[in-house]
Amino acid sequence: MLGTNTLPFGAAGDVGSPKAAPMPAAHDLAEDGPSAVTYRAFLSYSHLDDTAARRLHRRLESYRLPRRLAAGRPGGSRALGPIFRDLEDLPAATDLSDAVKRALARSAAMIVLCSPAARASHWVAREIALFRTLYPDRPILAAIVSGTPAEAFPEALTGLVEPLAADLRPEGDGRRLGLLKIVAGLAQVPLDALVQRDAQRRVRRVTAITLAALAMMLAMAVMTIAAITARNDAVRQKAAAEGLVEFMLTDLRPQLRQVGRLDVMTSVNERAMRYYAAQGGLDALDDAGLERRARILHAMGEDDQNRDRFPQALAKFREAYRVTAEQLRRLPGDPDRLFTHAQSAYWVGYSAYLAHDWPVAARHWQEYRDLAARLVAIDGRNPKWLHEQGYAEGNLCTLDLAQPARRTAALDHCVAALDATARAARLEPATTKAAEDLANRHAWIADAWFARGDTVRGFAERRRQLALLAPFAAREADNMELQDQWMRALMSLSEDLRDHGRTAEARPYHTRARALAAQLLSRDPDNERWRGWSRRIDAFDVK
Repeated sequence: MLGTNTLPFGAAGDVGSPKAAPMPAAHDLAEDGPSAVTYRAFLSYSHLDDTAARRLHRRLESYRLPRRLAAGRPGGSRALGPIFRDLEDLPAATDLSDAVKRALARSAAMIVLCSPAARASHWVAREIALFRTLYPDRPILAAIVSGTPAEAFPEALTGLVEPLAADLRPEGDGRRLGLLKIVAGLAQVPLDALVQRDAQRRVRRVTAITLAALAMMLAMAVMTIAAITARNDAVRQKAAAEGLVEFMLTDLRPQLRQVGRLDVMTSVNERAMRYYAAQGGLDALDDAGLERRARILHAMGEDDQNRDRFPQALAKFREAYRVTAEQLRRLPGDPDRLFTHAQSAYWVGYSAYLAHDWPVAARHWQEYRDLAARLVAIDGRNPKWLHEQGYAEGNLCTLDLAQPARRTAALDHCVAALDATARAARLEPATTKAAEDLANRHAWIADAWFARGDTVRGFAERRRQLALLAPFAAREADNMELQDQWMRALMSLSEDLRDHGRTAEARPYHTRARALAAQLLSRDPDNERWRGWSRRIDAFDVK
């Protein structure tokens, strides 16, 4: 029931709104005339939404239209791109950069990523105003990533655009349909045709993912050999190989995890580790290379740990810790680098926790808690940082409960973890992940109350855990991570009931937990973690 960290990499947000500079005239920007279109669209967003912007940009640039729908386009092109995404953060500037102005002047359309942060962003407002000044007749597509429409729409859009093109929130169109709506708007093709094609692809998804992973393993090997043997193309081939490794170990992993096939990644991880071991010291890597290496090492270590390959996992986490420490040394106050180093501290501590090395676990988890506190001090209303604080306090709660001499001291950390997680939940939309995190916090508070001998409060917290998870578990039967947590919640309640002499009440929860464990193992028979839970449930006597 230990809180599992997520490892997204965000960007620094908009800081303040300096006084606006005068709007340049349209003829100052459209240097090559209105017909000089370089970009299919300009993506406008707050840098607090950088993760969502990067994801949407990548998916739009990689999207390919069906051949039938692309037939009427110039040259029959199936690509949507290029899409311009500004990589700069402008907290201290007084006006948009020249590069942004030129990109706006050479874009055929604009996509506005709408959120409370975007509504408050001075720069998003100026980009919208400048694009509309330049091209009153060119389309602006709006897409919500967080908040309600009233909270998310920048005021600069009022009266300028058609009804909302896409709602990327889980409770709206979702990422899949939302993307298709944006594609249909950019390519001027029927949405129904795109949806039908997407549905056909989903039918073949599980098989295709597995085959693609195996094919990419071969491609990675070929590209790595090419990078070594082709000296003239060494730099290009190296970048391509690393990009492919990163895709497989980050973007592909969540899909394989949801369908219960992380076993496919074992040989990919081993090849990638050998590749990076041959790359030499950290001094030769630029900041982007360090960030990519840390992200991949975290992913590989987590995969090894999920398959009970603990020495291999620890080696990767220690190397990741060394990499992220170097990142933080180069830019000590940067929130993203504080975050990534916090992840390394967590994983090294977790490896020590699994080995019952309490002093090492405490040292790294206290470091993790301190790094999370620094993030919250930078921005106390950032849900991502509050979640980190909740995870960090939850880990210290877990560590206290694991040591008999400290069990009664665990409650303070457990309650602090719930408080931080609840504050984060109030600042973001309700999602499955938010419910899982809150449920996990209540589970550990239940253990802390039981450790103090307060069974009434212990059972109350355990039932709050189940109440939070139940609706999501019923709706998302194919989400294996969620079903894993639901199974463990049922198992824990059945064990607590039996241990307190309430065997008849324990029996139905035990039966449901056993059925779920069997279902999980049927998806991935080699998953040692699920096999261990199954053995524990089978050995539990509720007769």
